[in-house]
Amino acid sequence: MPLSVIIITRNESANIVACLESVAFADEVIVLDGQSTDDTVSLAQSVGAKVFAASSWEGFGPQKNKALSYASHDWVLSLDADERVSADLAREIQQVLSQPQHTLYDIPRLTNFCGQWIHHCGWRPDRVARLFQKHTARFSDDVVHEKIVSNDQHVKGKLKHSLLHYSYPSAQSYWRKLQVYSQAWADQKFAQGQTTSMPRAVSSGLVAFIKSYIFRLGFLDGSMGLAVCIMQAQAAYGKYFTLYCLNQGKQ
Repeated sequence: MPLSVIIITRNESANIVACLESVAFADEVIVLDGQSTDDTVSLAQSVGAKVFAASSWEGFGPQKNKALSYASHDWVLSLDADERVSADLAREIQQVLSQPQHTLYDIPRLTNFCGQWIHHCGWRPDRVARLFQKHTARFSDDVVHEKIVSNDQHVKGKLKHSLLHYSYPSAQSYWRKLQVYSQAWADQKFAQGQTTSMPRAVSSGLVAFIKSYIFRLGFLDGSMGLAVCIMQAQAAYGKYFTLYCLNQGKQ
């Protein structure tokens, strides 16, 4: 079965070439760029991607649906620019598409945090639905934390080999993402009429740390595991604190 890969980008010049090279086996690669001010577009074009320009940003879900609309083939693999398809995963995808048994497949994801692969903290296996038949599914309209919504009620297939995630090459990259995602999540919940309180924000942070460090064995990842669990606690606190500020009419 021919395969289209879709990727949404904005200022991803540090990632886009490695990402695209990892899916060289695909029949088509679609990049929907959101007004990058760096070399993302020219770099993507230089390695053979079909690049389209998005004139506005409506959130991750709507943006990915827009990218999906450009895909020519029925089978689609959705990637983020900071992800890489390993050689083993590439072979597995090709094998699955030679005789697919499902219309939607989960892929385990392995994340690299500041140079270390994280195997616990709730980050592993971190299964994400990414390989699917276009005519049976679409992305939810969520501004952040979008997911694939499938019309097929059958059980999802599960791939074995990992999608490699280079999401946090440095502490600074984590803080940038934390700010963006916290604000987007809070804006979405505020628009839906959700309210919160400071005790909820604080308790969310504490629960997130205990869950990730103790129950999800974050301590087994050493000092970086501790760092991940603390930052997850800050992320949980941060999004509810941001929502609380919006509830109070404070930016």
